[in-house]
Amino acid sequence: MKQSQRLSGISKFILVGLGVIIALLGLALAAGGVKLVSLGGSWYFLVGGLVMAVSGLLIARFKTAGAWLFAAFLVGTAIWAVSDAGLVFWPVFSRLFMFSAVGLAVTLVYPLLKRANGGVPGRGAYGVAAVLAVGLAVAAGNMFVAHPTVAATGTGPGLTPVEPDKAQKDWAHYGNTEGGSRFAALDQINRNNVDKLKVAWTYHTGDVAESDGNGAEDQLTPLQIGNKVFICTPHNNLIALDADTGKELWKNAINAKSKVWQRCRGMAYFDATKSIAQPSNSSIIEAKPAPAANCQRRLLTNTIDARLIAVDADTGEFCQGFGNNGQVDLKAGLGDVPDSYYQLSSAPLMAGTTVVVGGRVADNVQTDMPGGVIRGFDVITGAMRWAFDPGNPQDKKAPADGSTYVRSTPNSWAPMSYDPATNTVFLPMGSSSTDIYGVERSKLDHTYGASILALDATTGDERWVFQTVHNDLWDFDLPMQPSLIDFTKDGKSVPALVIGTKAGQIYVLDRATGKPLTEVKEVPVKAANIPNEPYSPTQPKSVGMPQIGAQHLTESDMWGATPYDQLLCRIDFKSMRYDGLYTAPGTDKSLSFPGSLGGMNWGSISTDPVHGFIFVNDMRLGLWIQMIPSQNKAQASSGGEALNTGMGAVPLKGTPYAVNKNRFLSVAGIPCQAPPFGTLTAIDMKTQKVAWQVPVGTVEDTGPLGIRMHLPIKIGLPTLGGTLSTQGGLIFIAGTQDFYLRAFNSGNGEEVWKARLPVGSQGGPMTFVSPKTGKQYIVVTAGGARQSTDRGDYVMAYALP
Repeated sequence: MKQSQRLSGISKFILVGLGVIIALLGLALAAGGVKLVSLGGSWYFLVGGLVMAVSGLLIARFKTAGAWLFAAFLVGTAIWAVSDAGLVFWPVFSRLFMFSAVGLAVTLVYPLLKRANGGVPGRGAYGVAAVLAVGLAVAAGNMFVAHPTVAATGTGPGLTPVEPDKAQKDWAHYGNTEGGSRFAALDQINRNNVDKLKVAWTYHTGDVAESDGNGAEDQLTPLQIGNKVFICTPHNNLIALDADTGKELWKNAINAKSKVWQRCRGMAYFDATKSIAQPSNSSIIEAKPAPAANCQRRLLTNTIDARLIAVDADTGEFCQGFGNNGQVDLKAGLGDVPDSYYQLSSAPLMAGTTVVVGGRVADNVQTDMPGGVIRGFDVITGAMRWAFDPGNPQDKKAPADGSTYVRSTPNSWAPMSYDPATNTVFLPMGSSSTDIYGVERSKLDHTYGASILALDATTGDERWVFQTVHNDLWDFDLPMQPSLIDFTKDGKSVPALVIGTKAGQIYVLDRATGKPLTEVKEVPVKAANIPNEPYSPTQPKSVGMPQIGAQHLTESDMWGATPYDQLLCRIDFKSMRYDGLYTAPGTDKSLSFPGSLGGMNWGSISTDPVHGFIFVNDMRLGLWIQMIPSQNKAQASSGGEALNTGMGAVPLKGTPYAVNKNRFLSVAGIPCQAPPFGTLTAIDMKTQKVAWQVPVGTVEDTGPLGIRMHLPIKIGLPTLGGTLSTQGGLIFIAGTQDFYLRAFNSGNGEEVWKARLPVGSQGGPMTFVSPKTGKQYIVVTAGGARQSTDRGDYVMAYALP
């Protein structure tokens, strides 16, 4: 009797089917492996694919050797996986899980192969199958466990009770303090009771940030003064709520409109009845009394259609005497400003009695764009006190009739900081208008691009400038509010600022001089092939501070949910030019990692001044770029922000190139490098070391190919939105891709509480204690996460029962 006749029809079907599937999987692996080897990549996929294909064919022909050959393939794969990726969960999982599941199937059919060959099946195969099944179950379970990239060292912040005279009274500035601490000296809600937090009230703004790919998003950090919480909506509507009930007290429907970039990150507040801190090194213009009946206390916002608006914080009415009926036109002096080319999305800054505003100039649209002028206005009258024009920094006046501020200069779109002690404003600067083409940049563009700029708040005079990228060709503009801290250097406390960048760098600078307080090295970098581009031969790296998500990628860092999308990512990686962090764009396809989203973005750093820590959240998204020689007669880009953030072909109008750029993602829409794709990091500023780093966010509300997985797999996804640090030993964050507000133990990075939000949030959580009830609230807005189509208009407050 033939061997195969000892098997039933179903058994034959199972063996042939499994064998064919394994053979096809092997051939696919080998085919990709041929391409990878031709690019100088790993031989594993070619060799492993061939072995797998042969084992499948043998199984389909009922040969026990097929099972043993697959076992050899699996053992070889495990050895390769550990040697290639180390004992790190997600990289090893990607390499082994799928093939181990196939190995389980092979083990279960091994008795059929034995029977087909006249043998008597033993129980050994079932024992091996049980081991594999347990291993797979453990691996699957570990998908739901956070795998810290840096395990807690036990050196995180402890708990220090709040001294009553130092307790926070109001959240009166975008970053809580003028210096952007994002820290609250409050501890009613703490590590021991945070798990009892419940929704205290919910408010609906009526302004849903509906996006057709145009970047309509809610990115707000609310303010709180006394018994009022103040919010602004994506269309710049201003609303005051009762702090204890969420009841609407007043609303001023500004209804600012723009084709793109609808958002309001925050507001400024001024109280004319309070005294102004007097700086030590400059005279400051004293506040004139506001009109008695209107706007003693005023709320200020700048809008996406380029207005600066002041309203009465008590009634919501426009401030009479401020500009024209409470409004100042910020397009004045800019020349031609098409819709959406110049907008204000970050909060204005209250610096003494001067309101300071920057502005967002759309990226990579065309060479002729509005200038990036920064201006200071009188908080009472709205009159312009000074203008700092990066193209004409000596002239502080508005341009004469018929003239404009210098066009296409570096701008400051992100939130700014103010030091009352020295009357200094600290500005994060971006690049001149065609961010990735620098041939036409002036000497001043090269001075102020991608830098931190310190100005006198009263006069607008330059104090110092420190550059973080020379001739920025990556859109690595400074994206966040500088945080003012006290830093210990050589045993002395130095007033400092700390800021994170899209390039994953953290700089610590002396506030008085702009000189680095931690080591910054000029490292050599390579040029690309754009004619006449003034490539900088070196770039600064902040080596004295931790690099956050800015590792130098290798082929072994490529990842995928399966070995197959990992293989395609490896092929893509080896097909691109990549020289590390500062890989310059050229006419070939090059990889920028992290890309222009970050790294770190506008959410800013939160601090713990009591224990000397900072907390950083990030995203890890690579970007591939190719400059395309072009007659460039196409329409200029709208500067919009699709769900994938302004990716695709962009004509750099007025230059000899268009640019094609896109996220470095797998075929499944997952970042091509190994997880995590977003983390929360605690850094001890006394040692400049990472105390812990944990992944943030799950695939519950997103997933491969945009399909929601509905699984709390703790892989760590890109974060966009700020954190809140409290003296209760907690870090709050909502800016994840899943719909949660979370609290982490600041001492060890453990997630200690989370609350399901109705939609995702990109807002910054804030906290306060009600002066009426003495209850501490955590407040966050939820308008929708970037990678989700779900949108809402929620303002939610949480408190202890």
